[in-house]
Amino acid sequence: MKILKTLSRIYVNDLDKYIDFYELLLNSKAELRFNMPQAGLELAQIENILIIAGNEESLKPFKETRATLLVDSIAQFKTFLEEKGSKIIRGPSKVPTGINMTVEHPDGSIFEYVEHKSRDTKFID
Repeated sequence: MKILKTLSRIYVNDLDKYIDFYELLLNSKAELRFNMPQAGLELAQIENILIIAGNEESLKPFKETRATLLVDSIAQFKTFLEEKGSKIIRGPSKVPTGINMTVEHPDGSIFEYVEHKSRDTKFID
């Protein structure tokens, strides 16, 4: 069970308007860019920044999430977090990059956990 990367989140209304700025700022191209039409969102990852774009209504359910943690095993983190008093708010669910879940930690802070797709990824219902 390991956290592979922590992504800071930035919320915007237009991804195209801001992606160039962050690519120049971080001197790096977007590693990922994808749509989540069911949520009305478009996302891009540049280094340790996750840009989440959508209108105010579509962004509202996600704005309280402090960061995204890329992990090696959603299943192991789910078990650990529940045992330690965390509450699973959403998921685990299939997403374009693999599987995710949103979790409220015992202190009330909210984090998204994501396991990227691989041949070994198993989805939890």
